[in-house]
Amino acid sequence: MAFSNPGFSQSPAFSKNGGPVIRQQQGAAQPVEYNGMTAEQLQQLYSQPAAGPTQTDRMTYEDTITKTLLAFGVVLVGAAIGWFVPALAIVGAIAGFVLALVNIFKKKPSPGLVLAYSAAQGLFVGGISSIYESQFDGIVTQALLGTAAVFVTTLLLFKSGKVRASAKATKIFLIGMVGYAVFSLLNLGLMAFGANSNPWGLRGSFEIFGIPLGFFLGILVVIMAAYSLVLDFDQIKTGVERGAPRIYGWSAAFGIVMTVIWLYVEILRMIAILRGSD
Repeated sequence: MAFSNPGFSQSPAFSKNGGPVIRQQQGAAQPVEYNGMTAEQLQQLYSQPAAGPTQTDRMTYEDTITKTLLAFGVVLVGAAIGWFVPALAIVGAIAGFVLALVNIFKKKPSPGLVLAYSAAQGLFVGGISSIYESQFDGIVTQALLGTAAVFVTTLLLFKSGKVRASAKATKIFLIGMVGYAVFSLLNLGLMAFGANSNPWGLRGSFEIFGIPLGFFLGILVVIMAAYSLVLDFDQIKTGVERGAPRIYGWSAAFGIVMTVIWLYVEILRMIAILRGSD
C-alpha cells in the first residue's frame, strides 16, 4: 500500500522480507518463523539474562565496585599485618610509592600490580595507625569515621549532580597539589637535617590563633582529597558511558584506593597534631 503506517513499515515484523512467515504443508500450520528462528527459540533468547561485563568486556558500575572492594579487602589484610608489626610501615611506604609510580605510568592496568599496591599500602596504613594509636587512644576510630564521612558525603554530592569536576577547579587542584608536595618535601628536609626539632616540623612550629598550622593545612588537604575523589568518580562515569574496556575498572579501583588512603593519613595526622597541642 502507498499510504502504509510509517511505524509499521520500519518494523521488520511488518516488512515483506523480514516479517513472520507461516509455512503450511498439506494444510497444517507450521511454527511461526522470524528471520529463521521459531517462536520458541525467540522466547528462549529473550528469557536469557542480560549480558554482564564478562560477556560485553565493558566497564560497568557493578564490576568496578567489585574490583574496588577487592582492592580494599587486600588493604585490610595488609593493615592487619602492619598493625601487629608496625616496623613494616616503612617497607609498605617504599613499596607502595614504587608500585604507585608503576601503576600510574603503565599504559594498561594490571590487576596484580593494583592488588600488590593495595597490600603494600595496607602494611603502611596498619603500621602508622598502630603507632598513632599507641600515642593517642581512639585516634584511629576518629580518623576512620572522618574518612568515611568525607567519602560518603562526596559520593552523595557527586551522585546528586551538585558537585562536578571542571577544568578551572582541576587546574586549581593541580596547583594546590604541587604546592603541597613542595611544602612536604621542604618540611621533611628540615626535619631530617635537624633544622626543625618539632615532631611535626613546620606543621607544629607555627600557630594561628593558638592552633597549629598543621590543622589548617590538614583541612585544605582534606578538601583537595575530596576533589580528587570527585575526579575519580567522574572518570568512572565517563568510562562506563563510553564503554571503556572492562580491564580499566582496575584503574578506577587503584585511583580510589590511593585517594582514600591519602585522605585517611591526612585526617589521622591532622587529629594527632590537634590532640598533641592540648
